[in-house]
Amino acid sequence: MSAQQDKAALVTGAASGIGRAVAERLQADGMDVLAVDLKPDPDGPGTPFETDLTDARANEAAVDEAMNRFGRLDVIIANAGIQHVSPIEEFPVEKWNTIVALLLTSPFLLARYSWPALKSSGAGRFIAIASVHGLVASPFKAAYISAKHGVVGLCKTLALEGAAHGITANAICPAYVRTPLVEKQIGDQARAHGLPEDEVLEKVILEPHAVKELIEPSEVAGVVAFLAGPDGKMFTGAPVTLDQGWTAR
Repeated sequence: MSAQQDKAALVTGAASGIGRAVAERLQADGMDVLAVDLKPDPDGPGTPFETDLTDARANEAAVDEAMNRFGRLDVIIANAGIQHVSPIEEFPVEKWNTIVALLLTSPFLLARYSWPALKSSGAGRFIAIASVHGLVASPFKAAYISAKHGVVGLCKTLALEGAAHGITANAICPAYVRTPLVEKQIGDQARAHGLPEDEVLEKVILEPHAVKELIEPSEVAGVVAFLAGPDGKMFTGAPVTLDQGWTAR
């Protein structure tokens, strides 16, 4: 029997990209998975749950749904994300508010409402998919980078509060991953940097990587599975970095 049998996880942004890969991996490892997304895939992994996590009440509803369906909640994967690329003097205030709500306020609310269940688990795991941009900055991404820095700090705080209850909390910080979120920003990056779109991957996206390759979603999911399992119990309060050498510079 899998060590993860009879455990339950909530994964946000689970319809595509990293979230989908994580939901598939945790389900394959034996967990029940609530796959939360604004537009869930009914044919995707886990049990789909449609909600807009920029609405504060929706985060509590997602936790309640997982508890009602599974009777327990052991793992939270706060992954849902969006991006906007724009110079600061043109950056729309409404985009700032939406990005911060989804990338920072939603993980806080998920932790707040799931905390009793994670305590009851005895081995609760809170994992946020942050970004290498939780550790370093790039131009034209004020909201995303501010929120990702914030979620790294949130996980440090949760680690300290959860230690006495067997709860670990970590922020995974990957460099660029092959996801729709990355693909959709190529046009915006081209405009912001004054480059043709076919040069953006090499000259902007992969430029800070020492290894000039995109990370695959399944590779991030493998790190999540490790942290969510028994072998990950000694990792807490740490940004777990898989950044193709970005922060080695």
